[in-house]
This record gives sequence, C-alpha cells and structure tokens, in this order.
Amino acid sequence: MFRRTLEDYKVLLRSIPSATVTCFVVSVILMNLLANKELISLPWLALDCGFTLSWVSFLCMDMICKRFGPKASVRVSLLALSINLAVSALFWLVSLAPGMWGAYYDTGSLEVNAALNATIGGSWYVVLGSSLAMLCSSFVNSHVNQFIGHLTDNGSFATFALRSYVSTGVGQLVDNLVFAIVVSHVFFGWSWLQVLTCSVTGALAELACEVLLSPVGFRVASAWEREGVGEEYVRTHASEREARA
Repeated sequence: MFRRTLEDYKVLLRSIPSATVTCFVVSVILMNLLANKELISLPWLALDCGFTLSWVSFLCMDMICKRFGPKASVRVSLLALSINLAVSALFWLVSLAPGMWGAYYDTGSLEVNAALNATIGGSWYVVLGSSLAMLCSSFVNSHVNQFIGHLTDNGSFATFALRSYVSTGVGQLVDNLVFAIVVSHVFFGWSWLQVLTCSVTGALAELACEVLLSPVGFRVASAWEREGVGEEYVRTHASEREARA
C-alpha cells in the first residue's frame, strides 16, 4: 500500500507542472510566516498579512482539482503541508542559534533581535493550528469542488467559477474556523461571536481575492486539458474508476 501510494505520488508530481506546485508550496510557507503580522483588527474582521497569499493556495487547488481530481489536490496539499512543517522546524532551530540578525546592527537593540527570533521561531500552537486548518480545508475544498464539477461542469468559465467560488468559500470558512477555534479562542481569548464573525468575514475577503484571479486559473487549467498535460496520471485514475464501477 505504501509503495503504491509512493509510486502514485511520483506520477502525480511528474504530471502537474512544476511552476504550479512551486507556487502552491511557496504560498503556504509565506502565508504562515506573514501571519505573524496583523493587517486588519476589528471586532468583526481580523486579517493577518498571510491573507495576501492565502487565496493562491486555494486557486492552485482548484486548478489541480479540475484537471487531476480531488485526490491529487489533497495529496499536493499534504506535500505542501509537510514542507511547511519542515521549514517551520528549520526556522525554529535558526531562532535558537547564537548570533544577531541584521536588524540588530541597524538598531543596536537586543529586544529587536529577540523579537525576530520569536517571530521566525514561531509558536508551536500557531504552527499546529495552521497545519490542522489547512489539512481540513484542503480536503473540504477539493471534494466540494469535484462534487459540483460532476454536476455542472461543461468546460466553460462559468462552471469553473461556480465550482471554484463555492468550494473556496466553504474551504476558507473551514480554514478560518478551525484556526480560530484551536488558536484564537483557546490561546488569544476570542469569544465565540468573534470566532464566528471573523471566520465568515475573513472567508468572504479571501474569496474576493480569488474571484479576481480565477480567469487566469481557468485559462491555465483549460490549457492543461487541451495540451494533454499529466495524461499519464489522468488516464491511470480514469481506468481505476472504470474498474471500480
């Protein structure tokens, strides 16, 4: 079973264009790092700077799901999550290393150096919460996207938009809710009203960003289909579905 999964991963990673996988992984790493800085903080809306990139990962998932299916989208999400955890561990080790950050020599302040170590090193509960949130949201996003696609997809932008917008809205809501419950409510003292309100408004703001770039995602995914990109993986899994049927 493990060997079969590993071989399937190899075929999948050979099939998906490397630029898409790279954008996906980098967006996940950077949005977790940028989440350390507050962007908007209101009683009904809370956004950190990770918001500027969170929509990228969901757009990549929607593109992958359209061409390769939900299983492929979830597997690439797991890969991105694993790399992010490895990078987080590296950042934590670097924060423990002796020495000064470049900002120390500009300010001469030990407090600045300590703050940078704390930011780069991160907090275990933030990393845990964001990882759990991504795991849940990627599963929900991919399967909702595929479900709607089975019902409506005729190859047009309108149906791509429908499946992407609904799945992203639901997925982002799940992502925000899981993180808010696990981290913001438990460690930051958010009320349940704040958890719900900020999760909903945050999901709407993140969805709006994807709406702006969804035409690009549609054109790229459609080009993959026209050019037969990843045909080996698509053909293999189509045969498996037919055999099960």
